Amino acid sequence: QVQFEESGGGLVQPGGSLRLDCAVSRTISDIYAMGWYRQVPGKERELVADTLSGGRTNYADAVKGRFTISRNNAKSTVSLQMNSLKPEDTAVYYCGARMKWATSVVHWGQGTQVTVSS
Repeated sequence: QVQFEESGGGLVQPGGSLRLDCAVSRTISDIYAMGWYRQVPGKERELVADTLSGGRTNYADAVKGRFTISRNNAKSTVSLQMNSLKPEDTAVYYCGARMKWATSVVHWGQGTQVTVSS
């Protein structure tokens, strides 16, 4: 079983910044990838950014240059620094992790709301 402890999120004005943090309950040696996804009502959950065990990072085109993902291997944590936020970034953000024994399966955190509005 994989458990998550997410923090961050909230309400911010356009152009502002927020940081999301997530701790995963597995050791880093078990984890293939950690990242953040987001979902708005009526749409599928989409990848925002993730970081793989080999060090590669992936970003959605919509957030490149504005968001930065980072990880702490000693603590099995992943963070998402979100700058220059736009109203279209409003969504529920989910921490997700894939384990090395089933890399196609994403385990989900409970989600945290990010609202960008003036």
